[in-house]
Amino acid sequence: MSIFERYLSVWIALAMAGGIVLGAAVPALVDAIAAAEVARVNLVVAVLIWAMVYPMMVGVDPGSLRGVLKQPKGLAITLVVNWLIKPFTMAALGVLFFEVVFADLITPQDAQQYIAGLILLGAAPCTAMVFVWSQLTRGDESYTLLQVSVNDVVMVFAFAPIVAFLLGVTDIVVPWETLVLSVVLFVALPLLAGLWTRSRLKTVARIEAFRDRVKPWSVVGLIATVVILFGLQGQVILDRPLVIVLIAVPILLQSYGIFALAYAAAYALRVPHRIAAPCALIGTSNFFELAVAVAISLFGLNSGAALATVVGVLVEVPVMLSLVAFANRTRARFA
Repeated sequence: MSIFERYLSVWIALAMAGGIVLGAAVPALVDAIAAAEVARVNLVVAVLIWAMVYPMMVGVDPGSLRGVLKQPKGLAITLVVNWLIKPFTMAALGVLFFEVVFADLITPQDAQQYIAGLILLGAAPCTAMVFVWSQLTRGDESYTLLQVSVNDVVMVFAFAPIVAFLLGVTDIVVPWETLVLSVVLFVALPLLAGLWTRSRLKTVARIEAFRDRVKPWSVVGLIATVVILFGLQGQVILDRPLVIVLIAVPILLQSYGIFALAYAAAYALRVPHRIAAPCALIGTSNFFELAVAVAISLFGLNSGAALATVVGVLVEVPVMLSLVAFANRTRARFA
């Protein structure tokens, strides 16, 4: 590994600090970036995520897609954890911390808002960034694509009923534009570009050589995304640091707990590491565009629920990098 890759966590930490400074020093630039969005999907961030996802999509071999269903365990773990466990444990942690542990620090009204935001995060597993985490753990590209695709299909039908049940709200309106646009931008288009690239390169050796050349740009895109995300939310962090920390606590426990559950299940079921790592990381990461959009539509732009979903965005990258590092260190323990 190059020095750049080896110390990725350091660069991410610097990017987080740099984003906060950028947001405070050049608010006009940050406002311009924030305004460049369609259906709650920020187009600048979308381009960067696309750049991150594309190198992995080049590795998707169409011929291997037929064989991925021969290993159903990884897919089963992903679906069970994402849809039968994660939303409900997130809701339970929200109630525990904001109605019991932190009850003396916040008002009951704010507590309900933060719980609602956590529920929205818990019911929206990742669509785009999981390709980056999979690539960093040397995950099976074709299997990761299958997991994300099936997850997206389930999300179309399960997100609204689960959120409605946990929030006790019956008029949940799913922002279909956000959901569809995200899938197109972060899954469909990079996949088509990757397949086109493979068809042009033709041989395995040329494909791998090309991937080695473009992989560094994936990491550059990740760092640039972190700068922008923290720039967009820098003022919130500076204005309400204690609230940010309080909301982050249950999110951190949920993230590490869900990963541990899925990763342990994959190990017990003897799932190969190239499938086990992405399957555990999918449930840990969140589809924050969808969560933020629903929070704003239900509770308003300046609501506590919207703030909680934004904290999920801020926490995600550092948490996921730590889990990627753990998955890489434990690779040899898998069959």
